[in-house]
Amino acid sequence: MSIWDRIADALAALAQGEGLLAVFDRLRGVQTLPERSLGFTIAVIALGAKMAKADGQVTRDEVTMFRRIFSFAEGEEHNAARVFNLARQDVAGFDAYARKVAAMFRPEGEKLRADDQNTLIDLLEGLFQIAMADGSFHPGEDDYLLRVATIFGLDESCYRMMRARFVEGAPRDPFDVLGIPADATLDEARMAWRRAVKESHPDAMIARGVPEEAIRLAERRLIAINAAWDEISGRRAA
Repeated sequence: MSIWDRIADALAALAQGEGLLAVFDRLRGVQTLPERSLGFTIAVIALGAKMAKADGQVTRDEVTMFRRIFSFAEGEEHNAARVFNLARQDVAGFDAYARKVAAMFRPEGEKLRADDQNTLIDLLEGLFQIAMADGSFHPGEDDYLLRVATIFGLDESCYRMMRARFVEGAPRDPFDVLGIPADATLDEARMAWRRAVKESHPDAMIARGVPEEAIRLAERRLIAINAAWDEISGRRAA
C-alpha cells in the first residue's frame, strides 16, 4: 500500500465535521515508521497549504509545488489536493498544526531526540522548497517559517542555516550552511560536511521516518552543503 493509499484511508476515517487535525490526534504517540511517514507527508502538505496565499480550491499549479518534494502516480493528485483543501479551510491556524507535529515527534515532557530533530528539519526544508516554488521568498513566508521553526524547537541558527541553503539572495555564509561557527577549524568543517552528507543520504532519511516519496528533499540540500565545503576548503587552501 502506497503512502497515498494510506492517506486516503486516513481521510476516509474522519468523521463528518472533523478537521485534518483529528488525523494528528490519532497519530499522537505512534512510533512505527508507516504512521510517522504518514504524519510527515500530511504535515508538509497541511503546513504548505497554510502558507499559500491564494483562496479557493487547489489548482494544478499548486499541486505542482508538491511534485518538487513528493512523487506520486498519475491519478493520486486528488489525495494531495484533498489534504491541501482540508488544511486551508480549517479554522485552526498554522500554529495549531505546527504544535501537533512537534508533539508527534516530541511527546510532552520528553527531550527531542537527535533523529526526531533531523526529521523536523527535513519537514521545515520541505516547506522552504514549497515557499520557493514560485521563484521568490516573501517576508511573510520568512516570518511564517521562522515561527514554525520556533514551535518545532529549532533555534535561530538552525533556521539561518536552512534559509542560506534554500533562499537565493539570502546571506549565504558557508559556515552557516554547515551549521558551524565561523572560527571552526578545517577539520571541524570537514566533519560537519561529512555528517551533513551522511544525514542527507536516502537511507538515513527513510530511517528517520521521511517517506520515500519525499527523498527529493535532500537534492537541493546536498548542492548547498557541497558548495559550502568547497568554499571553506578553498579559502583555507589559498
